[in-house]
Amino acid sequence: MGAKKRAARGRRPSRPRRRRAGRRRWLRALIWLPLLTFAVSAVLVLPWRWLPPPTTAFMLRDSITRSQAGRPPIAQRWTPWRQISPWVPAAVVAAEDQKFPTHHGFDLVQIARAVEERRDRPRGASTISQQVAKNLFLWPGRSLVRKGVEAYLTLLIELMWPKRRILEVYLNVAEFGSGVYGVSAASDRHFGLSPATLSLHQASLLAAVLPSPRRMSAGAPSEYVRARAAEIEALVVGLGGASYLGRL
Repeated sequence: MGAKKRAARGRRPSRPRRRRAGRRRWLRALIWLPLLTFAVSAVLVLPWRWLPPPTTAFMLRDSITRSQAGRPPIAQRWTPWRQISPWVPAAVVAAEDQKFPTHHGFDLVQIARAVEERRDRPRGASTISQQVAKNLFLWPGRSLVRKGVEAYLTLLIELMWPKRRILEVYLNVAEFGSGVYGVSAASDRHFGLSPATLSLHQASLLAAVLPSPRRMSAGAPSEYVRARAAEIEALVVGLGGASYLGRL
């Protein structure tokens, strides 16, 4: 009897049982992998709800490129929301993402238009939230993988940060000129002023160069930049002026 029990214990599990065990392992992996991914990405995103990011992927890349080329370092200095003229966020939102206060990270109407209007140079449809995700964590490019990661990080940022914080971070990390990042460095470089004292016109000049800050200048604006800044000023007034974003 003892020999039979030992023999039974020594037998290999049947094939159906091994298959069931394998399926359970795959099921556990499918459950834990998303949870682990979320936990790691949350650790990357959540601290910047309260802390100023020390750098961004775009600034780091630019710094390395400039160092290798022997060019001056980038200019950037963190400035809290309360020390930024209210005209600046109003102008940036009017120029870049008018639905920012109400959307959840994506402007679906603009995305649909961008898909329909396929041209040699497709129109952009990125929201401010998407640009924050891209600037903080990602690399330039249009691959589906990068876009997918950007969308995921955008959702996390919208989930974990209030709208005012998203805009505050954007104003501090966006490029406003070649090697000039953030509104503080930009206001000093282009106008010799602190960001708290910028007028609507100056804020609109800064917002006007955001699509191509290395080709356009807010301090020495071209006719196009002047015309675009005038459009932005009118948009800000139409949206409600400096108080437009007061409820964020």
